[in-house]
Amino acid sequence: MTATESLTAGTELPTLSVPPISRLTLALFAGASGDHNPIHVDSDAARSAGMPDVFAHGMLSMAYLGRLLTNWVPQERLRSYRVRFAAITPVHGQPTCTGRVTAVDEVDGERRATVELAVALADGTVTLTGEAVVATI
Repeated sequence: MTATESLTAGTELPTLSVPPISRLTLALFAGASGDHNPIHVDSDAARSAGMPDVFAHGMLSMAYLGRLLTNWVPQERLRSYRVRFAAITPVHGQPTCTGRVTAVDEVDGERRATVELAVALADGTVTLTGEAVVATI
């Protein structure tokens, strides 16, 4: 039996904590993603936009949630994945990714779990919420 065969609503995914977001992380993600918006890497540009400093790309947090999911189940089991950006992640913020099964259903002959997802900072600010559907076997 695999870890997902006995899932029920309320099952918590193993938490993913990542190191604080550094300026290097932002620069590397900009290069990897092709998102070179200066508000993510240039302090002067961020300040001119009314921000106190640079901040993380929303898609970086989405990528961390993707890692949470694929640490739990193989990528080929993902059936859907969506997020809503709720707040910014400041440079030096430390995201923690969580997931909780909210339903287990049978769809087209396949057992699937719906998972509620979130990314939060150490101060409790939720920066991203989302949902994924995964095949459980």
